[in-house]
Amino acid sequence: MKGNYIPNQYKIYYHDNSLLLAAMDEESGNDLRRNQNLGVFKGAVYENLVAEALVKMGYPLYYYKKENAQLEMDFFIRDTDSLVPVEVKAKNGATKSLNALIENDKYADIRYGIKLCAQNIGFNGKFYTIPYFCTFLLKRWLTARERKGA
Repeated sequence: MKGNYIPNQYKIYYHDNSLLLAAMDEESGNDLRRNQNLGVFKGAVYENLVAEALVKMGYPLYYYKKENAQLEMDFFIRDTDSLVPVEVKAKNGATKSLNALIENDKYADIRYGIKLCAQNIGFNGKFYTIPYFCTFLLKRWLTARERKGA
């Protein structure tokens, strides 16, 4: 993936999710502590949480955004024979970009994907759904999956 990396196109994440929350304005911080208005910040907080977990597992952070902005993917990781897009969903909505990457013959290295969300573990034939709180197990799961030859 490093060969396709474009240094001037990047996202910035906090190394620690607590720092992200502390950097918010006082009203926003108070809202989050009272469990109010999470919807406004949920996507950013969850994406930062996943970025933090991926880095702690040793994954570099890569994302993709097509020039026309119709296709965007939060993260990419690799297993031994596939590029694996990882999408973080704040809501249980559609995953257009994930489906497009998996189904498009242009992206032959992508055989399946991962959707991190507030749903149970599952597989729909294209991508795995994994609850956010299991993100820290992703590397271990991918290793076990490769050993089984899945």
